[in-house]
Amino acid sequence: MQDLQKILELACSVGWSAAEILRSYYHETYQNLEVQYKDNDPVTIADIAVSRHILEKLQAALGQEDFAYISEETYKQEQTKHPNSGWAWIIDPLDGTRDFIEKTGEYAIHMALVKEHRPMLAVVALPESGKLYYATKGGGAFVENSDRQSTSLKVSSRERIEDLTLVVSRSHRNDRLEYLLQNLPCQNQKAVGSVGCKIATIVEQQADIYISLSGKSAPKDWDMAAPELILTEAGGQFTHFDGQPLQYNTGDINQWGGLLASNAQFHDVLCQQAQKILGEWEQYGSVKG
Repeated sequence: MQDLQKILELACSVGWSAAEILRSYYHETYQNLEVQYKDNDPVTIADIAVSRHILEKLQAALGQEDFAYISEETYKQEQTKHPNSGWAWIIDPLDGTRDFIEKTGEYAIHMALVKEHRPMLAVVALPESGKLYYATKGGGAFVENSDRQSTSLKVSSRERIEDLTLVVSRSHRNDRLEYLLQNLPCQNQKAVGSVGCKIATIVEQQADIYISLSGKSAPKDWDMAAPELILTEAGGQFTHFDGQPLQYNTGDINQWGGLLASNAQFHDVLCQQAQKILGEWEQYGSVKG
């Protein structure tokens, strides 16, 4: 196994070059994104091109013997190729494809290196912000600007639970989630695309909480692995509502259930309240039905 710091330097370099490729597509160097749909989610030629770029760069430098590579665009082909080392790259070449297509600018690149189901290294690049977030387990979280100047990250601290701000999705909304959000003690909301962009707002102290609630479908490993480590190394928490940590590279790429990311202040209280509110919703729903 190579030194984790050297692997981080490689991942940051790949993250920056991948961001340039996405920007070239986003700013219409390529006129036709050739949007297709896979499991009701859009996929563009930009997703595929960046996935190929990241995998080629990582595999050329690190080989395929020590690492599995799980990318959103290739995992079905790659899922039988798992080395025994327990190390796996989990990659989302374009998180926030809808935002990419709709030109909100709120899209990201996620790269996480996982060992035995937990993230050890993470890179989240935000091409339109010109920022790249990175972290290693126990090493803190940092943001690098386009001049490659780094600043350490620390989540916010608020005096009252009512002062916390929720960062929410524009598109992934349903009645159950709306009911939960409407009944939490904190009602400030900020709409942002891409999980990577949402977690960036928390580590930049512009928001404090993000909630994911699966329904018929669920977020995937590549949506959460890299943002989770960035957040927790900046002092935040990211767990299931029952307090259990997220597990990655388990054979099931779905992250089912309720997930709560926060600045760690009031985290346990919010998890408990979320469970209680959802219990009320289940009772309300059954009476309504």
